[in-house]
Amino acid sequence: MCEHVGRRKKGEKETPPESEDPDEEAVLKGLNDESGDSESENLELEIEEISEDERIIRMNKAAKMVVKTCMDIRRGENVLIVCDPTTTDIGQALYEAASKISDRTLLIIMPKGRHHGEEPPGPVANLMRQQQVVMAPTRFSLTHTKARFNASRNGARIATMPGMNAKLFTEGGMTSDFGKIRDLIAELGSTLRRKKDVRITSTSGTDVSFEIDWRKWNREDSGICNRPQMVTNLPAGKVFTIPRQGSMNGKVVIDGSCDADMLTEPLTLFIEDGIVVDVKGGQNAANIRQSFGEVAKKLRPKEQDLLWTVAEFGFGVNPNARLIGNLLEDEKVLGTCYFSVGESASLPGSAQGMRITGVLAEPTLEIGKLKLIEAGEFLLDDE
Repeated sequence: MCEHVGRRKKGEKETPPESEDPDEEAVLKGLNDESGDSESENLELEIEEISEDERIIRMNKAAKMVVKTCMDIRRGENVLIVCDPTTTDIGQALYEAASKISDRTLLIIMPKGRHHGEEPPGPVANLMRQQQVVMAPTRFSLTHTKARFNASRNGARIATMPGMNAKLFTEGGMTSDFGKIRDLIAELGSTLRRKKDVRITSTSGTDVSFEIDWRKWNREDSGICNRPQMVTNLPAGKVFTIPRQGSMNGKVVIDGSCDADMLTEPLTLFIEDGIVVDVKGGQNAANIRQSFGEVAKKLRPKEQDLLWTVAEFGFGVNPNARLIGNLLEDEKVLGTCYFSVGESASLPGSAQGMRITGVLAEPTLEIGKLKLIEAGEFLLDDE
């Protein structure tokens, strides 16, 4: 058992962690790593193998889908596209597509941020507050920023696309029919109603059970963002919730991807009363124990619990998404599920960003008496 893991004191009042996904900061954690840079470069090299004309056609098709289907931009609306030097091609494609609908479209290129959640420059934040539609293909996420919050409060509908590149923009999850994903998620609303017990197993060794509040399933990550104050991230396609605090017990074997890496060796999380008490799985596990442990030493016991709390569970519903080692897409893959550890939003500044998200490639998911996924196969269509 990890010595640095905090435990909840007996009789201590439970405080449910907050969740403001759709693009939790864990999705982007690996973008800070050199390996993430290398992966991005490799993806760009791959897409350069097609002709320039074909690349432009694909970019324009994807951009048209985003502005018409996802954002439902209307004539005369104030539209802002925010990009950075790593995403100018995507920003330009979105600008050209939106400009054909509204002549009040602006494209702004801001300096590349240093980490997710960093506030954009003041002039960009001021512009965001004045828009009805904001699209933000940037290297690092703007979702959890005051600028995004203020724009939403003023009525903007916003799509963030953190870590986006040309390959992700034109292939995989971005090629799905988001209208159909919205309909599937809506259908799941009645399917999940009044079911509180969840169990996940897998041939890799996962066997974990917990409770949820069926009213708190988040079913907004459909990719359709057509009403004021809506926020989505693209590609979309997942349903997620907060496990009831203290209810989760068992073992989770992460055998798909973890943050920005495809795993060559599974990670095993041992969970007691909703808290991860040990992590095993070679060097990756050692790195997690070390990084979380160093932060935990500086926290109070209650804060240590938050650091190691299993704060989110979800499953993917995007049929075109692929397991590629990029959580922006990985956690949306149809037939997979994921767990996030670390409720960083409630922690002191020194611990914020300490969150890991791991994807199970072929789980069996049972909610109540309903088997929703079996060995990676989504079963709802068979009902």
